[in-house]
Amino acid sequence: MLDSKTQSGEDSLHLSQAETDAILATVNEQLGLKSFNPDDQELLKQMIESMGDARGMVRLSFAEALGKVGKPATPLLMEAVANHPNPVVRRASAKTLTLIADPIAVPTLVNALLNDEDTVVKTSAVGGLAKIGEAAVPALLKILASTEYPESAKGHAVWALGFIGAEAKEHLYREINSDSADVRAAVVGAIAKIAEEGTEEGAFHILVNALTDSSLMVRCEAASALGSLAYQPAIPNLVELLHHADWETRKAAALALMKIGDRAALEPLQAALTKEEEAGVQAVIKLAMSQIERQLEEDSW
Repeated sequence: MLDSKTQSGEDSLHLSQAETDAILATVNEQLGLKSFNPDDQELLKQMIESMGDARGMVRLSFAEALGKVGKPATPLLMEAVANHPNPVVRRASAKTLTLIADPIAVPTLVNALLNDEDTVVKTSAVGGLAKIGEAAVPALLKILASTEYPESAKGHAVWALGFIGAEAKEHLYREINSDSADVRAAVVGAIAKIAEEGTEEGAFHILVNALTDSSLMVRCEAASALGSLAYQPAIPNLVELLHHADWETRKAAALALMKIGDRAALEPLQAALTKEEEAGVQAVIKLAMSQIERQLEEDSW
């Protein structure tokens, strides 16, 4: 790895490791004594520059210190994420913004997620968006609705929405009617996280309704979620999907019924099997029946 003098690029403050250690000691002392001046722009810049140090623990120590400084450090961290030539500093700055969770950083973090060449910067940026929470939700949904952004960025956005969970519920409930199937599928996944918390019965209703969505992706996402949540009231709706025209939807319904594991699904599964012509779906239905029967036997003990 490059030493601290060269790895930060030509705009670097050219701090040696000894200088970096001295800055860290000073910062920690001031924070401990509560005498740190958050308006000291030069010191904040030195702290950010020091996150290009070759030593991981030193970078972490500066990130934690900046996290304690909080929102006064946000503008300089945003500048570093957006423009610093050293990816190590950009990564650490994005991670530090995650600690601070200042909503004003949302546009900068979105830009990093979509445009930075470094994959670690991208993942650090989406972590920051997830930690910021509700204020980041509109931007995340905009990524999902766009046809311009890569699937990797959309995958990150889906993860962030799931992490935010119930805090984003008002946005999510509204976007379940989005024109974009990608958005609806992501919303279903995020709502599943809310349902898992058990505080929103409305979340389950949305998941059940999504079983009849016009998009295969949304239907399968909803079926998978209801199966993982073992939501027994959804059994009649999933049974109905066993006769859907699309074979992947039928397969998803059978898998969901298997996960729920209720005796009430056995007869409908058997009836569906007699009519099923797709070999892959037949295999899944047989597996579902076998698993449910095995579980019932185990429960009887």
